[in-house]
Amino acid sequence: MSNEILVLYYSRHGHTAQLARLLARGVEEVDGMRARLRQVPPVAAVTEVAQPPEPEDGAPYVEREDLAECAGLALGSPTRFGNMAAPLKFFIDSTSAEWASGTLAGKPAAVFTSTATMHGGQETTLTSMMLPLLHHGMLLVGLPYTEPALSATQTGGSPYGASHVAGGQGEHAISEHERELTRALGRRLALTAKRLSAAP
Repeated sequence: MSNEILVLYYSRHGHTAQLARLLARGVEEVDGMRARLRQVPPVAAVTEVAQPPEPEDGAPYVEREDLAECAGLALGSPTRFGNMAAPLKFFIDSTSAEWASGTLAGKPAAVFTSTATMHGGQETTLTSMMLPLLHHGMLLVGLPYTEPALSATQTGGSPYGASHVAGGQGEHAISEHERELTRALGRRLALTAKRLSAAP
């Protein structure tokens, strides 16, 4: 069984990418576990406009092998009207072969998001990402209230997953509680994957 957690995200202004890196750090705090950072390419209204094969910055684009080879999956997106962003949805909609073959079935998964405002759709975006993961047969991992920062946070963070309140102009840095909770989610996901791989 693989010891890698796939941290897959779409990021428009960089906030979700920052969360992805923090979550990956949490994954790698678990002995023997590694994070594989990948992003989905943007989509264009004119489908003939091709993206370069490698992104100009950030993680490499995701490939099918990343899904097959991972021991668990963390999925991240900014919010779009209370839902995941179109590029991530577009990619997930292309995974019917993986769904049919059970590629992700039985593997643990977690979700994370960034929004402009406190009530800008964080929880609905997180749950929108959970739905296809449930269809894939994945085991969802959230953040329990045994994490002190979940009760103390005045910014992002929810039992459904890690989150960040970026501000209307992206002016808010990731808060200390948001950092703690994002890393905690990475650790929890990695520990769950490790325990599942050790099960008889």
